[in-house]
Amino acid sequence: MTTALWLTIAAIFVLIVFSGFFSGSETALTAVSRARMMQIEKTGDRRAGIVNRLIQYRERLIGAILLGNNLVNILASALATSLFLTLFGDAGVVYATLVMTAIVVVLAEVLPKTWAITDPDRFALRVSPFVRVIVALFGPVTMAVEALVQRILNLLGANVVEGRPVLTATEELRGQLDLLHLEGGVFKDDRDRFGGLLDLAELEVSDVMVHRTKMETINADDPPEKIVADVLASSYTRLPLWRDEPENIVGVLHAKDLLRSLNMLGGDVAKLDIAAVSSPPWFVPDTTSLKAQLNAFLKRKTHFALAVDEYGEVMGIVTLEDILEEIVGEISDEHDIVVEGLRPQPDGSVNVDGAVPVRDLNRAMDWNLPDDEATTIAGLVIHDARTIPEQGQVFTFHGFRFNVLRKQRNRIATLRITPLR
Repeated sequence: MTTALWLTIAAIFVLIVFSGFFSGSETALTAVSRARMMQIEKTGDRRAGIVNRLIQYRERLIGAILLGNNLVNILASALATSLFLTLFGDAGVVYATLVMTAIVVVLAEVLPKTWAITDPDRFALRVSPFVRVIVALFGPVTMAVEALVQRILNLLGANVVEGRPVLTATEELRGQLDLLHLEGGVFKDDRDRFGGLLDLAELEVSDVMVHRTKMETINADDPPEKIVADVLASSYTRLPLWRDEPENIVGVLHAKDLLRSLNMLGGDVAKLDIAAVSSPPWFVPDTTSLKAQLNAFLKRKTHFALAVDEYGEVMGIVTLEDILEEIVGEISDEHDIVVEGLRPQPDGSVNVDGAVPVRDLNRAMDWNLPDDEATTIAGLVIHDARTIPEQGQVFTFHGFRFNVLRKQRNRIATLRITPLR
């Protein structure tokens, strides 16, 4: 073989190496975690800063890499065709096609991309200085190509200039959590906590409040002895005070303030002034988002609020603990009364009280029942059935069978839920 042929072979080899470099770089820079790169950049690694600037303009980056990859692939194929024509005549075209296809697929595509995807962060850090030069060289060409492509797509009716991302940042985070949970990198409890934090902006006070039918309240006109006895008998430290009618909340009595006042009076309950001990009630709309309510609790340095509807009627109580439980799960202490609202059965079904919140059921059973239209599981059944079910009725919604086991007046007391898959 002549020197010219050896030089051609060497040139093809170098071009294949460049093609592998472009393929691996594209895979690594599109798969790299921008969050990790930002953390690495804070440690002083200049290459991480280069990566962040490259992926900030992802379209231009991919355009430059694709342009470079196509140039070296086409040039390598042309040189290989010329080489095989010289060696084998007209049949060299077939040989060149077969050989170059195999080499490009194995050495310039699959191998570098597999290498890059196994550790995209490290790969991206290593290639970023070189890719930055390539993007700078091919920048004007890629910008022209982008403009041409956008014009063609606009003519076809696709508006890519003002296109918005399909997923919001919250949805992307939630998707990443679900993926990491499936892969075993994040445990269910951790995923639920992250998910609860993301849900704060979407949930309202009405979704987590203690409904007024379950509120523990105290009549401010009762004798001080009875009020003290009621406070001591309660499992709560803060209790609303009402006068004339239960809906007329006039204050909030804190057990600690009550005990402090009794201590100052030497234990003489008869001298106790309940109105002086209680604090003014704080009313908030039941449509307030949990994120806004959490910030309000922190700003006011208080833990307790009364939720009212659009007509000013008291609908329930919301506390800081209620909101925190949406993030970390149920918080129980030695004074909490444990209510068995969820009872798994041997056949895989679950007996559940109608008042159990859908979100709590989803969290406990790792289900995905919708909670947009109803807060409790009984409310979900009534909403989907479009009627108040009778005892013994069976419904099938959302991949589950709901059997009404017990009913009290117009309220569903107990349900049996069976997954259908």
